[in-house]
Amino acid sequence: MTRTWTPGTADAALTAIATTPRLVVALDFDGTAAPFVIDPMAARAIPETVAEVERLVSLPDTVVAYVSGRSLHDLRVIAEHGDESPVVLAGSHGAEYWYPGTGYVEPAAGARDGEREELWAVTRPIIARHEGAEFEPKAFGMGVHTRGAADGVEDAVFREVDEMVAERFPHWRRRKGHHVLEFSSRIEGKDAAMAVLRERFSATGILFAGDDVTDEDAMRVLAEGDLGVRVGPGESAAALRVGSPQEIALLLRSVADIRGAARE
Repeated sequence: MTRTWTPGTADAALTAIATTPRLVVALDFDGTAAPFVIDPMAARAIPETVAEVERLVSLPDTVVAYVSGRSLHDLRVIAEHGDESPVVLAGSHGAEYWYPGTGYVEPAAGARDGEREELWAVTRPIIARHEGAEFEPKAFGMGVHTRGAADGVEDAVFREVDEMVAERFPHWRRRKGHHVLEFSSRIEGKDAAMAVLRERFSATGILFAGDDVTDEDAMRVLAEGDLGVRVGPGESAAALRVGSPQEIALLLRSVADIRGAARE
């Protein structure tokens, strides 16, 4: 059962994850590290979260990763992520990775990657007929955004796109989130990202925070010794819930405080 965490209060699960020997802090970006904005490419992590991420990556045996449905290229832009960054990136729901000291890791080719441009070509005219709907090209597919659309537009455009994809691209993976409908030629989800990060960094504990339906893929595979944190309302497999990205920053501050003190 998910319980609400009140900023500034002690919590046994939070203390346990903060003191695990090798910690990976994995954060969804939109709605978790950053508030939602109308223009998806204008999203930026709030300054308080940026500051706590910097504190965490400076600690021994501590890794921070942004795990997002965004393509890796776009995630680097919105995360203001440079080549010298110590922050790991997992883009496209865990199909793409960037590691400090290594850089971009080329993913294996997918069986349906070649259909992407065909999907784009038939989707764009549909979106153009619905005012306020926006098309987002992705490395392995596309997203349809309706953050700035009037009431009723989302249902109409999502229904039309769904019908087209079901007829012409039935094997593509569908995901629906907060005012976004996505299709991908890849099967990877954020559950796969948790496995990759755990193995690469020999994590003894993963703290994963997310706000959307797609983040539940990761929540459901967290193991004993991990901690899931849900941002905002909605049914969740997470142990803890906070109300906003601002409260995520406060939670990260508590983790950094506890972990820093334990290593002094």
